Amino acid sequence: MKLVEAIGKRVEDLLEEKAMTQYKLSKLGGVPRSTICLLIAAKNKTVKMDTVYQIAATLSMSLKDFFDAPIFDDICD
Repeated sequence: MKLVEAIGKRVEDLLEEKAMTQYKLSKLGGVPRSTICLLIAAKNKTVKMDTVYQIAATLSMSLKDFFDAPIFDDICD
C-alpha cells in the first residue's frame, strides 16, 4: 500500500471510530472538505504534513499516535 492510501484509510477509520463526519472534521479543523475527500480517496500523489497534523490535532491525537497504526507497517512507495 502506498503512503497516501494508508493515510487516507487511517483518516477514514478514525472518523468511523469517533463517529465523526468529514464535514464535522472540516469545520472543527479548518481543513477544506474537498481536501479531506481527496485524501480519503487517495486521489493525490502527495499529502501535506501540515494537513495530516491539523487532522490529527482535530481528532485529539499527536502525529505519533496517528502514525502508530499497523496500516503503516508495510508502506511501499
